[in-house]
Amino acid sequence: MKWITRERPKIDRIACPWLIKRFVDPDAEIIYVPYAEVLTEAHRSGAIPFDLPDAEYSHYDDRCTFDYIIKKHQLKDPALLRIAAIVRGADTDRHDFAPQAAGLEAIFSGLAFNIKDDQELLKVGMIIYDGLYSWATHLFRKKHSQDGLVEQLLLQVYHQNLKQRKGKKAPEWAKTLKEMIQDQLDTNTFLSLQQASKELEINPAYLSREFSKYFDNISFGDYMRKLRIEKACDLIKKNTHSLTEIGYLTGFSDQSHFNRVFKKFTGESPSTYKKSLKK
Repeated sequence: MKWITRERPKIDRIACPWLIKRFVDPDAEIIYVPYAEVLTEAHRSGAIPFDLPDAEYSHYDDRCTFDYIIKKHQLKDPALLRIAAIVRGADTDRHDFAPQAAGLEAIFSGLAFNIKDDQELLKVGMIIYDGLYSWATHLFRKKHSQDGLVEQLLLQVYHQNLKQRKGKKAPEWAKTLKEMIQDQLDTNTFLSLQQASKELEINPAYLSREFSKYFDNISFGDYMRKLRIEKACDLIKKNTHSLTEIGYLTGFSDQSHFNRVFKKFTGESPSTYKKSLKK
């Protein structure tokens, strides 16, 4: 599903996509556009608008959009409630809600200042919120002064686990899924996470969480987009179709979406890529 909000995110518009992708819609595509274009683009693309006045997913009472998503989807994880207080405090300048709120605001203010590409900022933000979630789950009672031996033991366990994973064979479902994806790619159809989980008879949340371990260390959505762009590159090299046709053949009904995703993975637009091949 597509989710859309205002460009230049900082607090809530980074926290909400993290919450959506981790706990609501693992295959979510997050779109940032200028404020005046959000509702028009949402109507055109069928995306769900969030963190926007008059949108369903928005601030309410003294709460922010992050709080509304938790309420709407009945997320009961205590760690999310701890994070919600921090996000709310940072997003509304109420640092009395949680002592960590001021730090979160400072971090993302600095990141937003340094990183001008919204998708790149979101990518960094996902890592930061993953870390915050681990703290809110396991470490929120622990003081920094208690670090030392325990921290070293955790690192030791982590590295041992890393070595075990390197020698670990991919499970049968991963092999089957790779074949399913290739079959879909060969026939110009594209698999969703929900379809894959149904075919494999695996819980979609589990599949989303485990997928990156066996598929290039990226999410299901990014892996599928990567394959589609690789196929687009092959079609451009063959020079038998127009760029519009190639976008359609690789599953992009929207040409601007095709251009945006292509540039994300290759660093240049389809037309520039095609010109460079001629040179």
